[in-house]
Amino acid sequence: MDPEPNWPINYFNYFTEIEERFQQARGTGLFLLSPLDWALIESWKEAGIPLEAALRGIDVSFEKWREKKQRGRMVNSLAWCTQAVVEEAERMAGNVPQAAPRAPVEAPFTLEQLAEHLRSASARISQPDLASVRAALGDLQASVGDWYGRLEELEQRLSALEDKMIATVRAAQSDDDLAAARRQLDAQLRPYRGKMTAPQLAMLEKQYLDRWMFESRNLPRLSLFYLR
Repeated sequence: MDPEPNWPINYFNYFTEIEERFQQARGTGLFLLSPLDWALIESWKEAGIPLEAALRGIDVSFEKWREKKQRGRMVNSLAWCTQAVVEEAERMAGNVPQAAPRAPVEAPFTLEQLAEHLRSASARISQPDLASVRAALGDLQASVGDWYGRLEELEQRLSALEDKMIATVRAAQSDDDLAAARRQLDAQLRPYRGKMTAPQLAMLEKQYLDRWMFESRNLPRLSLFYLR
């Protein structure tokens, strides 16, 4: 029998929970997040912002927006919620005592789904300069049953492989392409620069450019956060 992992609640659906809450709070039906929005979610995840803080921040932001007598334009980017999300995270971090440990929940994906994630990711990597990454994914897939009970360790390995891909792609990218990506980022980020600190902007810019590099080379995201 496969080992049964213990799962922190909502750990692997960080992205989808935030996307769905923003769509619900916006209240206008299906709304597709932009590349900037997805990069922002990644920056929150990398910064260790709890999912609950992100969801609360979104709710608080829209509550304040609806209280305004003159609302102006509709909220069209998750970046508008940044300050409230950070404040909620800081509030949660200052809470003492710590909450009681939560019970494990049902695994968010099956062993077969994990194997398919690794297989499909490997199949999408055809570039010669990434042959070592493809080989490493093949090794992980071959022993996927062992990894299913050690997902935190597997996530660390997959993150390391993503970092390796990013470094390889960045080294091969032309200066003109990188400049074009930065212009796109600046255009999308300009309305929200005043709402973020310098460290927040730096992390968001990194995540945006990393996502752009993956997409420009049609490379898969390896993290288990993308297994949905």
